[in-house]
Amino acid sequence: MTRSQKISYCAVFTALAMIFSYVEAILPINFGVPGMKLGLANLVIVAGLYYLNEKDVLIISVTRILLMGLLFGNGMSLIYSLTGGMLSYLIMILMKEKTNLSVLVISISGGITHNIGQLIAASLVVSNFHIFYYFPALLIAGTITGLLIGIVSERILKILKPNFF
Repeated sequence: MTRSQKISYCAVFTALAMIFSYVEAILPINFGVPGMKLGLANLVIVAGLYYLNEKDVLIISVTRILLMGLLFGNGMSLIYSLTGGMLSYLIMILMKEKTNLSVLVISISGGITHNIGQLIAASLVVSNFHIFYYFPALLIAGTITGLLIGIVSERILKILKPNFF
């Protein structure tokens, strides 16, 4: 892949992740847990793990989080998203590279660790570790959303794999 093709793919993946984030931000879906979202942008990140190198996926993830935080969020949402996103990215990369686990398991791990990262950030920001009472709910939520994102990601990968690059 040439440098300009790589830049183009990264730009398209970033734009898709931002579109999914924006759609999710404007949808009035309440999952019962404050701040809980489906994580549609993670479709792009999970697919990117299988098509792009680690550095490119990291750039896409950080760029999406920073731009969405600056455009539609605030300082706190930016901190939470960045912490959750980076922990999730790290765990998914490690699991993909060091194990032979399925896309589904990697996605679920990403969903769970994203929530753990956000909990850690929140507990440090508010200096209150009682916030970890949310952990069971966020563990269930991360598992369900990771499962849904994983199922859709597997289907996307099956469709794109023969036709991509």
